Amino acid sequence: MKKDILLYVVLLLLNSVFCTGQEIDTAWDNLKSCFNPPRQFVNIYGNYKDPLKFYNGQKVESKEDWQKRRAEIMDRWHNMMGHWPPLILHPSFEILSSLNRDNFTQHTVRFYWRPDETTDAYLLIPRDSNIKRRPAVISVFYEPETGIGLKKPFADFAYQLAKRGFVSLSVGAPFAATRKPYAQYYPDYEHASIQPLSMLAYLAANSWNLLRDRPEVDSTRIGIIGFSYGSKWAMFASCLYEKFACAVWVDGGIVFDNSRPNVNYWAPWYLGYYPPPWTEGKSEIDSSRGLYPELIQKGYDLTELHALMAPRPFLVSGGSEDSLDRWIPLNQTIRVNEFLGYKQRVGMINRRGHSPDAAANEKAWQFFEHFLK
Repeated sequence: MKKDILLYVVLLLLNSVFCTGQEIDTAWDNLKSCFNPPRQFVNIYGNYKDPLKFYNGQKVESKEDWQKRRAEIMDRWHNMMGHWPPLILHPSFEILSSLNRDNFTQHTVRFYWRPDETTDAYLLIPRDSNIKRRPAVISVFYEPETGIGLKKPFADFAYQLAKRGFVSLSVGAPFAATRKPYAQYYPDYEHASIQPLSMLAYLAANSWNLLRDRPEVDSTRIGIIGFSYGSKWAMFASCLYEKFACAVWVDGGIVFDNSRPNVNYWAPWYLGYYPPPWTEGKSEIDSSRGLYPELIQKGYDLTELHALMAPRPFLVSGGSEDSLDRWIPLNQTIRVNEFLGYKQRVGMINRRGHSPDAAANEKAWQFFEHFLK
């Protein structure tokens, strides 16, 4: 009898030790319904171009064809937006200061994220030494302080994820940089040869390379998240740099939409760059310049870039700029995933306002818990 009781206790202890997988399943149980379009949007594709057709109209018939089509999309968009400088495969950096917060250490770091310029950022590393390699997430916004909880509420993504055991890197770049560091304006603010939103993706790619070199980070499990301006940044980064394992895009406007002033891809700091001075205000869609009018005239849209994510998962945390009917363009990427043999890799949640809230962010944490942990 005593042996039976002892065996039962041992089994209970073993179950508690190996419950990590169940915790991940719980995160997915709370999230998986967000990865199915509502009934009214199932198989509704709108007027967006089919990503499973080459530009010459030929259909993608095999997975090998898809790789060719994927390369075609990538080449076309880089040709239109401007080609990146060579990636910095191993960015040099220095730690400027360190601070213990909660259960992690916050390092202020300076590193090269373009060949001629450094940036200051925050690297947050959980202090539990029992875990050798952790998942990591990059948080992007106008400046890095928001990501670590010093500015906008509910946009403290790096801080919240570090508390949950992720290594996190908070980076930022202002939408206009009139003097060094020029960040997304390459080579400088007055003579940019790359559309700024594409250059932001390049900066994020080099930030990924920085995390890849960290001994605390599992390079196969690095994601990215951003809100509004940062959402556009995170979307272009994850689509154009396939080493990002997954992404959360928080209400940046996932497709072109001239009816929404905040979905302002026509702005010169996104896809409508022209040499300054710029017209003030968000109404400049009526006189937009740069690449954006050409994209609209020729029928391009961001669904082509979304398709580059397949089969990597992403979550749209939608609000005022990405409402429920954004499932229509998302269905294009669902179609690509299904063609490749994957399901439930494209998700969306919705709220009324633009800014994220606690409930929306909890879904984002669950997303990263499931797909990175």
